[in-house]
Amino acid sequence: MPIDSSKFFDSIRVKPKGKQPEVKPRDTVVNCEWTGCQNKGAHRAPKGRDNQREYWHFCLNHVREYNQNYNFFSGMNADAVARYQKDALTGHRPTWKMGANGGVKKGAEAEINGAFDPFSMFQELNGRTGWRKGPEATQPKAETRKVMNAERKALQVMGLGPDSTLADVKSKYKALVKQHHPDANGGDRSTEDRLIEIIKAYNYLKTVVREA
Repeated sequence: MPIDSSKFFDSIRVKPKGKQPEVKPRDTVVNCEWTGCQNKGAHRAPKGRDNQREYWHFCLNHVREYNQNYNFFSGMNADAVARYQKDALTGHRPTWKMGANGGVKKGAEAEINGAFDPFSMFQELNGRTGWRKGPEATQPKAETRKVMNAERKALQVMGLGPDSTLADVKSKYKALVKQHHPDANGGDRSTEDRLIEIIKAYNYLKTVVREA
């Protein structure tokens, strides 16, 4: 059956019929408000800084003349103009300095006050400098000289720190050799690999570690 002959055809619509909004007629063009002008005022011009939502209606010639002489800052001194232009950068909305109205809440601040912060992660939190460390916080001891990776590894093998002197290395070497030598362990050769590491580390360290 053809769809146009169906009794339901007339009731199918994309948008149901109802009260349609009234179409407002276009605003009537008023006469030019320039004194003595009888032309149509089809062009709008702002009335001034204190009346930004109000407009004059001028003809083309008079709106051009008005705009050439229009000064938005008329009546304002230089300081007031500078303040207005500065406020315009933020849309004349209030602003605050960084950290003035935000940052860590009191409860969170109390939790952080006692935290160990070896990498100074909280150093600049909320614009603060010199964050107070907890009573248990200790900074790792800074190395007094530059230690290369090979030297640091050799020191670790011998159980020494970066500030060790050549005398410390020799003293530690003697103690470790006595501890791990097979003769000192009843012929047990299970510590030979460890002893070889110690000897290699000592031979390297005695060439790079200085006297006290």
